[in-house]
Amino acid sequence: MTPVELTYAFDAYCGWCYGFAPALHRFVDANADRIRLRVLSGGLFSGAAAGPISAYPHIPAANERIARLTGVTFGAPYQRMLAEGTTMMDSTAAATGLVALRRQAPERALEFAAAMQEAWYLHGRDLGDVAVYRDIATGKGIDAQAVTEDYTHPATRTEAEQDFRALRRLGVSQYPTLLLHSDTGVHRLGGPVSSAEALSAALDAQLAAATT
Repeated sequence: MTPVELTYAFDAYCGWCYGFAPALHRFVDANADRIRLRVLSGGLFSGAAAGPISAYPHIPAANERIARLTGVTFGAPYQRMLAEGTTMMDSTAAATGLVALRRQAPERALEFAAAMQEAWYLHGRDLGDVAVYRDIATGKGIDAQAVTEDYTHPATRTEAEQDFRALRRLGVSQYPTLLLHSDTGVHRLGGPVSSAEALSAALDAQLAAATT
């Protein structure tokens, strides 16, 4: 069968995206023969919303809820960074990093997105630092020099901002959002605490509806 198109709306600074990642990866692996996934960044903390992490005092409580409901771990370096409070969250910078990585291997965009969130939520690294993307590239076996150069090129930031606009056109206003594109329109699959099995069941239901 022809693979169905899915869009994953993600933001590197979205804790619920971090919590959703394990289930999403299992879902994608289980359905690799019938889906084609693109990963687009959202601008959750862009423009006027960009700022130091201390500007968002709800984050510690949200992280506790995310950990409880999804089982993900927030690393000690991240917790220290969170307590210190000065690290900037700028979704445009992070989205630019994802573009720089996925240009080297577009089919691995979900893998790169996960590596970015691990750098942030486990290791407390600043996603506005080009060294993060250079290190991810090296670890993933792609051209680190090309990633570094792309990150600093204005066209890469422009492409990141195009991601934001594409998600707005799709009506995405919260993250994570997983969308299925079909002849009958665009349909959301699951939510931030959905299991891989629930996502597969939702996909099955949508595909069955499309053939009736």
